Amino acid sequence: MLKQRIITALVLLPLVLGAIFYLPTQWFALAMMLPVAVAAWEWANIMGITSQARRCSYAALVVVGMLLEYWLQTDWVLGLAVIWWAVAVSLVRAYPNNVSRWASPYIQGGIGLLLLLPAWQGLVVLHRQDGGPWWMLYAFVLVWGADTGAYFAGRAFGKRKLAPNVSPGKTIEGLLGGLALTLVIALLVATQTDALKNLGLGWFLLVSLVAVVGSVFGDLAESMFKRHRGIKDSSQVLPGHGGVLDRIDSITAAVPLFAAGMLVLGVFH
Repeated sequence: MLKQRIITALVLLPLVLGAIFYLPTQWFALAMMLPVAVAAWEWANIMGITSQARRCSYAALVVVGMLLEYWLQTDWVLGLAVIWWAVAVSLVRAYPNNVSRWASPYIQGGIGLLLLLPAWQGLVVLHRQDGGPWWMLYAFVLVWGADTGAYFAGRAFGKRKLAPNVSPGKTIEGLLGGLALTLVIALLVATQTDALKNLGLGWFLLVSLVAVVGSVFGDLAESMFKRHRGIKDSSQVLPGHGGVLDRIDSITAAVPLFAAGMLVLGVFH
C-alpha cells in the first residue's frame, strides 16, 4: 500500500505542479475539469447511484456547470460555497441526528454541485491573479499545514472529540494545533513576501484561518457522507490513495473560501 501511495504521488505531483506553474489560466481551467469530473463521478457513488451511465451523466452535468462558469465568469458561485460550508459545519456536528434532511439523492446531488463547482471556480480565480500559481500553492500549503499540525497536536494533546460520530480520531486540540501551525505559515508569508501589498495583516490572517477551518470540515463532511453510504473510499482510481475526492476533500472547501475572501476584500479581481 505504501509503495503504491508513493508511486502515485510521484506521478501526480509533477503533473499538478506543471499545470499550476506552466499552463495559462484558460488551459489550466480546462485541465482541472478532468479531476473535478472524476470527483463528480465519485460523488454520484456517494449519493448511492450504482449505474455507471447515471454516474457518468452526473459527471457530465458538473462539466457543463464548469463550462458555464467559465463562459459567464460567475465568481458569485463562491458565495454559495461560503453558505454551504457554514451549513456543513452544523450538519457534521449534529450527525447522525440530521440525516433525514440530506439523505435524498436529489439533495445530495445539489450538495455535490455546491462542493465541486465553487471549488473549480476558486482554482480559476486563484490562478488568474498576478502571481496566481503562488497564491494557489499558498492555499494548498494552508491545507497541508492544517493536516500536519492537527496530526501532531492531536496525538500529543487530543482529548475532546471534534465530531465523534463522523471521525472519532479528530479532536478539538488537533484543530487548534492545525490553526496554530497555519498561523505561523501565514505570518511567514505575510512578512517574507509581498502578499500584504494590498491587504492588512489582520484581514490576511482572518481569511487564511477561515480557509483552514473550512479545510477541516471539508474533510469531515466527505467522511460524513461516506459513512452514511457505508464506504471507506470514494473510489479506487488513485492506487494507494482511494479516489480523487479523498485527496481533494479539504481543498474543495479551503480554495473557494480563500478566493471568496480575497475577492470581497478587493485583493483579487
